[in-house]
Amino acid sequence: MSQSNTQPNSGRRQFLKQSGIVTAAVASLGIARSAHAAEDNTIRLALIGCGGRGTGAVADALSVQGEGPIALYAVADLDEVRMNAQLKGLTNKFADKINVSDDRKFLGFDAYRKAIDLLRPGDVAMCTTRAYIRPVHVEYAVQKGVNVFMEKPFSPDPGGLKRMLAAGEAAEKKNVKVAAGLQCRHSPARQALIDKIRSGEMGDIPLIRANRLGGRSRWMESQGDQSNVLLEQLKFGKINLFWIGSGHMVDNLIHQIDECCWIKDAWPVSAIGMGAREVGSTDCGQNLDTYAMEYTFPDGTKAFCGFRRQKDSRSDFATYIHGTKCAAQFSGNVHAATVRMFKDQRISEDHVSWTPTPDAFRPWQYEWNDFIHSIRTDRPHNEAKRACYADYVSLMGRAACHTGQEVTWDQVTSSDFQFCQYLDDLQTDSEVPVKADENGQFPVPVPGRWTEL
Repeated sequence: MSQSNTQPNSGRRQFLKQSGIVTAAVASLGIARSAHAAEDNTIRLALIGCGGRGTGAVADALSVQGEGPIALYAVADLDEVRMNAQLKGLTNKFADKINVSDDRKFLGFDAYRKAIDLLRPGDVAMCTTRAYIRPVHVEYAVQKGVNVFMEKPFSPDPGGLKRMLAAGEAAEKKNVKVAAGLQCRHSPARQALIDKIRSGEMGDIPLIRANRLGGRSRWMESQGDQSNVLLEQLKFGKINLFWIGSGHMVDNLIHQIDECCWIKDAWPVSAIGMGAREVGSTDCGQNLDTYAMEYTFPDGTKAFCGFRRQKDSRSDFATYIHGTKCAAQFSGNVHAATVRMFKDQRISEDHVSWTPTPDAFRPWQYEWNDFIHSIRTDRPHNEAKRACYADYVSLMGRAACHTGQEVTWDQVTSSDFQFCQYLDDLQTDSEVPVKADENGQFPVPVPGRWTEL
């Protein structure tokens, strides 16, 4: 879901260019070595997980302007065919910034260690696999003193988030930079609306609505290579099995759930929800087709978040704010910076009262511009705690829908539940933590019979 946008922003570009000159001058004096990656001033990237999101993030990193040289240096994955195909695509676009020799291509469950071991302080480990193994990879990179970019979600379960929080705390002590894939927080247009909210221009905010409603998406159990069940699940299960990728609601809606918390400048104290499968569903995965969640914040105000995958139904991909003085739109389709305030509660084009200066880049590019600038200038940059908290909120909502019960912040943050208890010891021949029945159907959440906290 990462995409580049090379549309210029002269003011920001000039600032970054000047910052790059200053950093280079400091480097020539041998000062503040931690601000950049060793003597040659190249920030080396190690891509761990060569899927679309990972390679998209590489493209964004390599598109940063005015901050000195950046190069992809090592790659790690479980699938050699996919790894080579994605690397070829990146080389076609960024030939002079791809420096991955054959001995820096690693395969297997220990490949992340080999890739990270090649990095230096100031370099970046890009942890972009599915969420199941993210805490293990981030923890190792932090132990090695290497900066981290981690995609969302950050763990499929509360136990993994506890581990991730600990890694974030260790990173803080070591001055290791951590960027998290909740890119919308880096949008200047959204930040401008946040400033108006904080100054009281919208009044109090009793209600937020965040929806991601789309078409049908079903998964039939793969009929591919049955010789290794674990690798097959990891290849085809992705967001269809909770233990691998958190499920499709969390994987997609976490962005807008995080936006709700940013708007409120708070984390909800509880969530209730409901969910269901479409009539006649043949989906063999674990997801529900519909998720509807009501979050309650400490002041008693609400955020309603909806997710749906259903054929022939209305689509909506946006976050709306209803203040006591007026309404606003905070984001739009595919995380576009569709930001505007309205004259009253009517959300329509003919009631717009204010729009910010349009964003010059997509939010993914702003995210990487900010991250690389933090590395070059050695300014604090650690998004681990905020990212984990946003994921906790997402898991609250998921658990509320799956169990049919109210779920509190204290419940989810104190839980040690994990779908898989042996992540550190995963091997190609490891047992899978969840199995399909004789019809190929994986366990589906049923209130009263389901546990994920």
